[in-house]
Amino acid sequence: MTKRQPYLYVAPALILLLTFTYVPVGNMIWYSFHRWDGLDVTMTPAGLDNYVRVLTDEQYRRVFLISLYYLLASFVQIVVALYFAVILSFSTRFRNLFKGILFFPYLLNGVAVGFVFLYLFQPDGTLDTVLRFLGLGEHTRLWLGDPDIANVSLAGTSVWRFTGLSFVLFLGAIQSIPGEIYEAAEIDGANRWHQFRHIIAPGIRRIISLSMILAISGSLSAFEIPFIMTGGANGTRTFVIQAYESAFQFRQIGLASAMAVVLLLIVLLITWLQRRLLPDEEVSLS
Repeated sequence: MTKRQPYLYVAPALILLLTFTYVPVGNMIWYSFHRWDGLDVTMTPAGLDNYVRVLTDEQYRRVFLISLYYLLASFVQIVVALYFAVILSFSTRFRNLFKGILFFPYLLNGVAVGFVFLYLFQPDGTLDTVLRFLGLGEHTRLWLGDPDIANVSLAGTSVWRFTGLSFVLFLGAIQSIPGEIYEAAEIDGANRWHQFRHIIAPGIRRIISLSMILAISGSLSAFEIPFIMTGGANGTRTFVIQAYESAFQFRQIGLASAMAVVLLLIVLLITWLQRRLLPDEEVSLS
């Protein structure tokens, strides 16, 4: 084997990575410093004007704050997924059935999920019908029309869809812990809470860290569910929906590119801070 052969093996993957990841990102950064409608051959240099507008315009700061609903929902998602992963990692009746039920929503297409919950939340829809059947008709609301509750409804939909991903990650990590450790803990009198606190939580710390990174980045880039269900109306426009409209409705490619770069930098910064605050230390389970 010559010294060049290993590079030949990885060359196809590197070419695809450069072509579909790094080159588009480089183009996006280049566009962000220009005014361009995506059609003209020439682009007008804009300097930092696009970034100044994104960071100072109240319109863009307001839509970015909508991500806080999805950020809080992502932590709920992690807690719910971890709870069921711990329970179903032990001997439980019908646990394979429950595993399938929890993971199934993640297999569905985001557009399909949006339409299903659109019918659930619409006036006199499924949710209102169930509330009236239970004698709670006075609690019916405009779940997607009231700005005070629309984002809560959308964030709840996001939790339903993505809990399965976190659940599978947690379950796989828990089942990778040797069973002898649980047996030794039971001999020492440890109950389920003690096993979770001293065995499971330290043993899956890296997966929890990964789930937090995925949850934070996903909450900042929420698009499918609010776009399908409300189109950004009634105060539900997220940062990504605003960038989409800027690019494809108002033909402001440079401004939309600047928004995408800002979002990328925020995700990288939060990931770096999370890695600094929660370093992946080797945890001893003995």
